[in-house]
Amino acid sequence: MKRLFNEHLKRNVIDLGGAWKFLVDKDNNGEENGWQNGLPSGDTVIVPSVWNNELRLLNFEGCGWYEKKFITNGGTLLLEFESVMTTATVWLDGKEIGTHYGAFTAFRFVVNDISCGEHTLVVRADSRIDKKSFPQRYTDWFNYGGIARDVSLHELNGISIFTNHIVYELSKDLKNATVSCELELYNASSSALSSPVSVKVGDFPIFTDMVYLEGYEKMTVKSTPVVIENVSLWDMDTPNLYTVTATTATDDLIDKVGFRYVEVKDNNILLNGKSIELLGVNRHEEHPDWGFAFPSKLMKKDIDLMVEMGCNTIRGSHYPNSKIFLDMLDERGILFWSEIPMWGCGFSEEALKDADIVAKGLAMHKEMTRDYYNHPSIIIWGMHNEICTSFPCTIDLTKQYYEHLRKNGGNRLITHASNHPFDDLCMDYNDIICINIYYGWYNYHGWTGGLADWDRFVKEFGERRQAKGWGDKPVIMSEFGAAALAGFHSHFDTVRWSEEYQSDLLEYCLELFHKTDYMRGTYIWQFANIRTSYSMEINRVRYFNNKGILDEYRNPKASFFKIKELYEKFANE
Repeated sequence: MKRLFNEHLKRNVIDLGGAWKFLVDKDNNGEENGWQNGLPSGDTVIVPSVWNNELRLLNFEGCGWYEKKFITNGGTLLLEFESVMTTATVWLDGKEIGTHYGAFTAFRFVVNDISCGEHTLVVRADSRIDKKSFPQRYTDWFNYGGIARDVSLHELNGISIFTNHIVYELSKDLKNATVSCELELYNASSSALSSPVSVKVGDFPIFTDMVYLEGYEKMTVKSTPVVIENVSLWDMDTPNLYTVTATTATDDLIDKVGFRYVEVKDNNILLNGKSIELLGVNRHEEHPDWGFAFPSKLMKKDIDLMVEMGCNTIRGSHYPNSKIFLDMLDERGILFWSEIPMWGCGFSEEALKDADIVAKGLAMHKEMTRDYYNHPSIIIWGMHNEICTSFPCTIDLTKQYYEHLRKNGGNRLITHASNHPFDDLCMDYNDIICINIYYGWYNYHGWTGGLADWDRFVKEFGERRQAKGWGDKPVIMSEFGAAALAGFHSHFDTVRWSEEYQSDLLEYCLELFHKTDYMRGTYIWQFANIRTSYSMEINRVRYFNNKGILDEYRNPKASFFKIKELYEKFANE
């Protein structure tokens, strides 16, 4: 996958992006007709992309087939897909090599004994939603289909490195780091092999040993901890990064890591021992011209705009974002909240009891922690968003996800975003309490829906927080806001959909939350307008969620300048 740096110097990696043959399978009979052996016809499309930006496929949900011919030296190959929406089935020369479910996490297939020369890769992307889908049918973003992120071919040789997690603990004074590594190795040869393996963090050797693997054997290696003295910490003002280099005789894997410590203490969020106020926005990695196949140039522009607005943190709503985007945040000292696409009220009680659905969510958490473990910018793991947390079965699900993330997710805060904070049963399995509420835009609990409801909410939830024994857990307002149609203005501050109403509501909320003693941050909904479903289930004006501080083409609304003023004031305080 594309990064801000080369992940491999020894390994030969071939970018399979660019022109592919593409054919829509509206009747889902492509496999029956032998398309896995090569498409009988098709248009040329560019990968990565989504098909819902193509003419006549605007609202198509179903199966699309892709074909790419490539030339290789042969042997053992690893095919890596960063994102296929949503179910991917992959064939090489007509032979199925694997399937994967999940639109926003990467997957890899290894194939052995491949001959030198030209080969045919065929991918079926299936974007259909069913009762076990993540998310469910009712969702507030568009269900795109296609190969949305990069595809690459890796020619493996000898003992190869698949993953390398840098595990560390900082001393109490934050000066020294006790560091170890967890390597996943694979022997790409049919014969048993031994090889020296070494790992360095910057110039510090972490691991050096000989390993022995049988033919095609996979092995996990955990090193003995070593101490690195006087580490340069990763922080928002000084985002110090160390290059991590793992090598074998025939392969390598390069990554970046930053040493930092995040914790909750005395109703504060501390980063490296300093209390921080999270000043952020929710951001979808989506654009009307690109869908979820978001160009890296636009990622940088989004970050520049958020920094200009005074943000120090971003929530990746509601799925893991591209790794190159996380690289950019690592370099710039911007904090990130990463979560899986378990969104909304579409998950019924029956669905939340379904073992297959629970397992799918756990698999997504495992893939997210596997691929994003080393990123220092990620300080929050999100388990789910706005599902019904008043069911007893949701407690079991949340506990399972929490325990996995606590054991396997490194030094991060774990949470879920709740839109029913007064009857939520799952907040015991949160390090921080995160709340999504839209007073002033929607009505809740029979309240008036006006701005005064915010003062009542702050008082009454503060009382519940103390009564439930959560007084040491800081509260984050993880979603709040109002929609505004770009260019619609009014002299009257009560006129909804106007830029003035949105700006005034956000100002009221931000000032209130900032002075509330138990709140430690805000994620405004949302950074930019996003496309939503063309159905009456959501029924958004223009079929966009118009709560963006900027429009979908990143032009600012009035609220952009108000937020910039307030976030800069809060930061200076």
